[in-house]
Amino acid sequence: MGSTIEVTEYTDAACPWAWSAEPMKRRLRWLYGDALEWRTRMIVLSSDREHYVRIGYTPEMLAEGFAEFAERYGMPLDATVRARMGATKPAARAVVAARAHAGPALAEALLRRLRVHAMTIPTAQLDEPETIVAAASEAGIDPAVLERWLSDPAVDHALARDMAAARAPGPAAVALSGKLARVTEDPSRWRYTAPSLVFTRPSDRVTIEAPGFQPALAYEVAVANLDPELPRRAEPESVDELLAWAPEPLATQEVAVVMGISREDARARLAATTGVVEQAAGSDAFWSVEAAEARRAA
Repeated sequence: MGSTIEVTEYTDAACPWAWSAEPMKRRLRWLYGDALEWRTRMIVLSSDREHYVRIGYTPEMLAEGFAEFAERYGMPLDATVRARMGATKPAARAVVAARAHAGPALAEALLRRLRVHAMTIPTAQLDEPETIVAAASEAGIDPAVLERWLSDPAVDHALARDMAAARAPGPAAVALSGKLARVTEDPSRWRYTAPSLVFTRPSDRVTIEAPGFQPALAYEVAVANLDPELPRRAEPESVDELLAWAPEPLATQEVAVVMGISREDARARLAATTGVVEQAAGSDAFWSVEAAEARRAA
């Protein structure tokens, strides 16, 4: 019987690379379940609204990138040109506040909803309270409770530690510097890009770094090298089995990657399965299992 492996993810809610890697991470979670102990750390890609102005990145460039990501990697994205570029720090603070006060599961649920807003709702801005409140409510967090959490000075200290760790990649990641980015304030230094995963074996603290966007197999290789005996779950036998397991609706591409099939096959299976509900979003859709009570009422 294998032991638990720690997985530290460096990420940001606004990054389309991180969004496009959700299927790979979802597959890893399906395969190994609780044998992986996930720790999410926020990079903070932009601390203020003027960051992207200073580096010359425009809403038009973002929209063009979203269209390309949607076509190439398959996750739902809305390529409408945003009114402006925004800061990601307020959303990161909210995730860290949820992590500090309610634990990693609720923090990850909030991060997921923030991603959905940022990627599929063109009017959403991660530095607007309305977006954070909506995402928190969808994640099951009372906005008033979140506001109290955010008033805790420890949240800012924890976020600062996240940002510092994200700006101190390990030697293996630096050796793959094409998967890293320069620190804006000090171009002589590197930082992790989103998503970057660091796998650690607790018994001896041996780590394997997977910086930047990686295929699912890269993550599976890292786990297998750290613990070849870790139990590995078989792929789902059906789409409804997978959707019933997932804590939130899944995109077509997530279903495809976890099941090891094409996106077209996944979409066909989802559409043909009784009790599966489709919710259009941006360039594609999310899918969930209809509640038994709703089916009986119908």
